[in-house]
Amino acid sequence: MLTAFARAFKTPDLRKKLLFTLGIIVVYRVGTHIPIPGVDYTNVQACIDQASNGNQGLFGLVNMFSGGALLQITIFALGIMPYITASIILQLLTVVIPRLEALKKEGQAGTAKITQYTRYLTVALAILQGTGLVATARSGALFSGCTVGGQIVPDQSIFVTITMVITMTAGTAAVMWLGELITDRGIGNGMSILMFISIAATFPSALWAIKQQGTLADGWIEFGTVIAVGLVMVGLVVFVEQAQRRIPVQYAKRMIGRRSYGGTSTYIPLKVNQAGIIPVIFASSLLYIPALIAQFAGGTSGWKTWIEQNLTKGDHPIYITTYFLLIVFFAFFYVAISFNPEEVADNMKKYGGFIPGIRAGRPTAEYLGYVLNRITWPGSLYLGLIALVPTMALVGFGANQNFPFGGTSILIIVGVGLETVKQIESQLQQRNYEGFLR
Repeated sequence: MLTAFARAFKTPDLRKKLLFTLGIIVVYRVGTHIPIPGVDYTNVQACIDQASNGNQGLFGLVNMFSGGALLQITIFALGIMPYITASIILQLLTVVIPRLEALKKEGQAGTAKITQYTRYLTVALAILQGTGLVATARSGALFSGCTVGGQIVPDQSIFVTITMVITMTAGTAAVMWLGELITDRGIGNGMSILMFISIAATFPSALWAIKQQGTLADGWIEFGTVIAVGLVMVGLVVFVEQAQRRIPVQYAKRMIGRRSYGGTSTYIPLKVNQAGIIPVIFASSLLYIPALIAQFAGGTSGWKTWIEQNLTKGDHPIYITTYFLLIVFFAFFYVAISFNPEEVADNMKKYGGFIPGIRAGRPTAEYLGYVLNRITWPGSLYLGLIALVPTMALVGFGANQNFPFGGTSILIIVGVGLETVKQIESQLQQRNYEGFLR
């Protein structure tokens, strides 16, 4: 990785792209520390200091994706979470709505139209989530148990509330724009890069908090243990993320005039973790819903008590089991809607391709579906186990729910890092092969 970046900085045009990407990252990180109007910044920091000793409640995942900006209620408080949610919703609707499916097949023009819809949905979700965040901050539920004397939002008038929502919505639109700038003029996928930076920015403070809370050798033993666990997890994630089942494909020769075409062999790469990080996000979001409803519900009804006892504590057996089963379910669900064996088989048949030993058409689709189901099982179990690492840290040595080397954060950081390095290396290879093309 370091070698690829060193070679990229020696290439003038790649160096410009890298420096542009770094400049956008600096702007993004500055925005995560600018508070929105109407918020008492002193009281917010006091409540954050209290919350850092425990977990950050229901908003831990969103706070991680915003680089810690959510709990500080800054202009980039919502981060890229609305865009991620909008992208997932549009991807799911593409399977359900024929119009969106037709747009997807139209190529670049259709993709541009879907991207436009994603932007509109992102703004709508930002308004909804911003309103929810402001309401939560005004009610005091954002930092449950905070003993600070003053309120987080002293002025609770309608004008101030609307101003806060508009500011956070504009911040989300700005983050979306910054991500698209990186994609167009920088290196890598802009949204993925910003997600990478948001998660990596929380690592130093989380690691130092573990060191300060440790009791063995002034916390250095706990600190070293976490580092070692993190390195092992990174190695495991890299190994599984790179693992794939390659289905061999042969293309028959075709004679057009006096020239022959085809006759080549290639393969279909089916990744062990075909679904990526999506199942973990789905499962986390779904588990937050009942806990969020219980938090805002009044009274002491039986269902509210049961949810608070069983579905809000990360180390509870019911929570662990439900979380794991949801991840496995959504892994199969997402793979089923994102990879269509019938479509792949039809495309192969159209261009004269076939899998050796398998007849073209329906037998090929059945074979691809069989192989995909076989490799999705270990992929889904792997996702479930990786996602439960923070929970095991809770039980093991009393870490908080913001365990720095959590499964979700490691999956994103490793995935984005590998993809960015691949893009840099591919661009370097294009420039090295330029002399042969001439």
